Amino acid sequence: MIKIIVDAMGGDNAPSAIVRGAVQALKNDDELYLILTGRQADVQAVLDNEQYDKARLEVVDCPDVIDMNDIPTEAVKRKQSSLMAAYWSLKKDDDVCALVTAGSTGATIVGGQLILGRIRGIKRPALCPAIPNSRGGVTLLCDCGANAECKPVMLCQFAVLASAYAKAGFGIKQPKIGLLSNGTEEHKGDPLHQETYKYLSQMKGIDFVGNVEGRDIMLGVCDVVVSDGFSGNIALKSIEGCGKMVLGVMKKEFSATVRSKIGYLFMRKALKNMRAQLDFDKYGGALLLGLKKIVIKSHGSSKPQTIAAAIANAAAIYRGKLVPSVEKMLETVDFDTLVPESE
Repeated sequence: MIKIIVDAMGGDNAPSAIVRGAVQALKNDDELYLILTGRQADVQAVLDNEQYDKARLEVVDCPDVIDMNDIPTEAVKRKQSSLMAAYWSLKKDDDVCALVTAGSTGATIVGGQLILGRIRGIKRPALCPAIPNSRGGVTLLCDCGANAECKPVMLCQFAVLASAYAKAGFGIKQPKIGLLSNGTEEHKGDPLHQETYKYLSQMKGIDFVGNVEGRDIMLGVCDVVVSDGFSGNIALKSIEGCGKMVLGVMKKEFSATVRSKIGYLFMRKALKNMRAQLDFDKYGGALLLGLKKIVIKSHGSSKPQTIAAAIANAAAIYRGKLVPSVEKMLETVDFDTLVPESE
């Protein structure tokens, strides 16, 4: 049985969307056992309207909720919240293998470091979403917001973390790694990226293909794009905004005239397939890489199907033995020798 703990009160649509997503995940995978943390009365009110295997779901009562206005470091220490209860259970219970939350990103990162802890040798955890690409697969973007300021050694570790994720989560045998920069030439970028390029080129155990640009992320030029959290977050939000704009324009144009409406009827299947291929929600959220166990951060506005996908993804990553894979890869790289501490 795969035990996964879910923050039932995290996100804009909690607890309804979270609980319904958890129920959906249970129906999709007979090996799952879910623990929901949150205000028991609120969670139970949603469960009362659902049909599910009661032997594979339990609720842990938590009085507090961390909202988006809370300062993460303070909320983690003073609130008996659903997210912190989930983290403590993840830390203490060896049988619990993963956590899924749509709550505060800051609190998720802080809780991950202060409570759960990082894999030995990892400097900082990194948020790593799977972005659909034009090849029909995904490109992993690591980091997309956990670390606004980075050092070369952190970016080198992100390459190792995301490479292991590509193998464990998506079955990519030899992931190609690119470094997000403002040009593909070796000399492009600021000193951080120029230094990182040099070290990535010397690393064993990864397939570094050089610099890539923002447009290359969805073109699938490589399987992993390494970035500092500041640049990665801008890239991610730009991609999300572009996708929404394209869908909005298409909807407007197809409903503009009788002729365009008729044209839509002939193209409906192709457009449905295109939308499914470009759907971010089918991966459930961003994996917080570098922690001792699996933590997936879903979008705050997640719907039930997004939460179900996040839970399914967490189970798949656990089955793929991500954490042992990362630990094994770290043994092959002496970061202290490769990247001077001053860097």
